[in-house]
Amino acid sequence: MVLTIQIYSLIFSFFFGVFFYFLLEVNYKFLYNDKIIIKTINTFLFLLFNTILYFIGLIKINNGIIHIYFLLAILLGFLLAYFLHFLTFKRK
Repeated sequence: MVLTIQIYSLIFSFFFGVFFYFLLEVNYKFLYNDKIIIKTINTFLFLLFNTILYFIGLIKINNGIIHIYFLLAILLGFLLAYFLHFLTFKRK
């Protein structure tokens, strides 16, 4: 794989991790429903939507090739968004 495509894929994965964190925060508010079937369906659809969205992005960038460092970039973006959210909103 060409280096520029790998860099684009890493940047996409990093920002997808940030995007996933904020979507998870929104989805967390919907999980306070009392019915377990609604929680289960909501969680399943949320994960399915995000997985498909990530792979569509990878297909557009590098024909859907995934490496472990793309997953690490998602994790890094998620953790960065978590810490920034914690520092700005949670800590008072």
